[in-house]
Amino acid sequence: MIIAVIDGMGGGIGAQVVLALREELPTYIEVYALGTNSIATSSMMKAHANKGATGENAIVTSSKRANVIVAPVSVVMPNSMMGEVTSKMSEAVADSEALKILLPIMPENIEIVGLENKPLALLIKDTIKVIKKEFNIK
Repeated sequence: MIIAVIDGMGGGIGAQVVLALREELPTYIEVYALGTNSIATSSMMKAHANKGATGENAIVTSSKRANVIVAPVSVVMPNSMMGEVTSKMSEAVADSEALKILLPIMPENIEIVGLENKPLALLIKDTIKVIKKEFNIK
């Protein structure tokens, strides 16, 4: 099983997700760090992702192989993350057959009503619960 964690900017969110996945899930599950830039990829690799790659083509290609994609919701919004997310990236994630777990961390001019305002640590715990339930992992 492959879990692709996608992040941009400094990779802080992705690094926290990768670290939690490594702590909570069996070691046979591969975690890919996919950064919109090299700093984000590096941060996630330091959190012990199995593999890492950077940029549009890496995200487009790896989104096809992943069973699960974990990312901020802005990854499906072209030009988000200060322009780091390209149209091809957001389309690849949206079109992927992977289970997509999108963290409700919004760009500054986007609001999604009806979401519970939770700290990132609780969102990551919820992410792991969904993965364990969906793939029957104990």
